[in-house]
Amino acid sequence: MKTKTFKTALIAICFMSGMPVMAQFNIGKAASGAIKAGKAMTLTDEDMANYVKEYINWMDAHNKVCDAKSPYTVRLNKLTKGLTDVEGIPLNFKVYYVIDVNAFACPDGSVRVFSSLMDVMSDEELLGVIGHEIGHVAHKDSKKAFRTALLTSALKDGVSSTSGQAAALTDSQLGELGEALVNATYSQKQESNADTYGYDFLKKNGKNPWAMALAFERLKKLESDAGYQKDSKWKRMFSSQPDLDKRIKTMSDRAQKDGIAKP
Repeated sequence: MKTKTFKTALIAICFMSGMPVMAQFNIGKAASGAIKAGKAMTLTDEDMANYVKEYINWMDAHNKVCDAKSPYTVRLNKLTKGLTDVEGIPLNFKVYYVIDVNAFACPDGSVRVFSSLMDVMSDEELLGVIGHEIGHVAHKDSKKAFRTALLTSALKDGVSSTSGQAAALTDSQLGELGEALVNATYSQKQESNADTYGYDFLKKNGKNPWAMALAFERLKKLESDAGYQKDSKWKRMFSSQPDLDKRIKTMSDRAQKDGIAKP
């Protein structure tokens, strides 16, 4: 069985796309037949749902997921209590016990938070991360990013099919998809809209929306502590996003205007 390893930073579908990631994943499924690129653009919503499900299932199987008794899981469940769905999409949360400082969300509402991120963020800051991620899911940004990554990597040669249905991805295709997601970015407008949605979502569900500003403040500190160079990957990954100082001010001003106490 042929295997492949790659560094992944699934924050490519997350507002923290600048965080350093070190985890490696092995990929090793048998290859399936493929038809040519002309069929690539005929992906149905059902196809997309199946691919997303396969991808998150693979991620859960290839990363250590904290069990129900883990302090990380207990903490995350407490933080996300009452956050059941967004725009009709059911949400589900898990913690990966890995050294990466990271988090990501998939179009199907699967939110994965890494234990090392939880180690460096307060409850409020984590809620800010989660709120923002949920904003991308609500606005279909995650779905669009996933589809683009899928068509430009795993399915660049066409859609594999069995009896008219899209076939399961091979190990090689999953690897290409993961690498494409690493390099994916959101526009500044998408990031700003996700911030706003995250604020409203947290407020609507009884959470303190100051979490948004606090998360960005923590990001700024982590960014500063990393000491990245102008031409570093860290810098490039942050370059497409709105200025953190501006995001902090926007979210702080709104919370103050709403008369909400800072925790």
